[in-house]
Amino acid sequence: MKVLITGATGLIGQEIVRLCHQSNIDVNYLTTSKNKLISQNNYKGYYWNPSSGEIDLDCFQDVEIIIHLVGATVAKRWTNRYKQEIIDSRIITTSLLVESLKTIKHSVRQIVSASAIGIYPDSFQNYYMEDSEEVDNGFLGQVVQKWESSVLEFQTLDIEVTLLRIGLVLSHKGGAFPKIINPIKKGIGAVFGNGKQWQSWIHVEDLVGMFLHVVQEEIYGLYNAVAPNPISNHKLTHAIAEALHKKILLPGIPRFMMKLILGEMHMLLFSSQRVCCDKIMKTGFNFKYDNITHAVEDLI
Repeated sequence: MKVLITGATGLIGQEIVRLCHQSNIDVNYLTTSKNKLISQNNYKGYYWNPSSGEIDLDCFQDVEIIIHLVGATVAKRWTNRYKQEIIDSRIITTSLLVESLKTIKHSVRQIVSASAIGIYPDSFQNYYMEDSEEVDNGFLGQVVQKWESSVLEFQTLDIEVTLLRIGLVLSHKGGAFPKIINPIKKGIGAVFGNGKQWQSWIHVEDLVGMFLHVVQEEIYGLYNAVAPNPISNHKLTHAIAEALHKKILLPGIPRFMMKLILGEMHMLLFSSQRVCCDKIMKTGFNFKYDNITHAVEDLI
């Protein structure tokens, strides 16, 4: 089997490439950087420039599955210009893939795309499943709606679509986790607000395993990519502190303070989404890290 990966050089992409090679799956990947082009028997890079509509169509040769991960990080101050970049990095890249496949004979039968639980509204009470019709009316909800709609265009080409709505990814190599543990290590860790907001998380090893699971088992549709036990921000912070043998002594950081520092992006720290993963588990997927204590101990 051969897959084409966008975002293959990112945090999650690199781990998926590693797992693909362990499973004897060959990888083609797209990159906007010509100095990241590598050509090996099981790992070949192809250049694309989505903003100008340029793509090396050879990237699709013998590819059965597209794993679509590319997208500008949301963990950067949301200026109006950067908000547009967040949207464009998802929509324009997806559209370029769809339009390119229309012009060639290809063997692509499935796309597995990253999405995000940010589509679910901020709530302390709700327990969100994939069939929830409620959509967050803020910026993240708008991004995910447009993102998923663009990916569903693959269905017009008779290509099956799998969407994984990803929660807070925990990895010691990057993303949010190192930023969370650093102040705790220094003895200046604190919860955000009252710490009651739900955080639906997933260990990076389980996330990449889930991508391979839906590819190898030919699973289609919409799935929440979160661990079975969502936790509060208070519990997450204290679980990390305990693993580091530290104490949380400072009071909760007020929301208005983070809004002054981060602007609209402060919502990432204070929004509450309790998300259910029962649907993916019913397909036979087993989590290695289903509780936060086990996950944090592994990462630290």
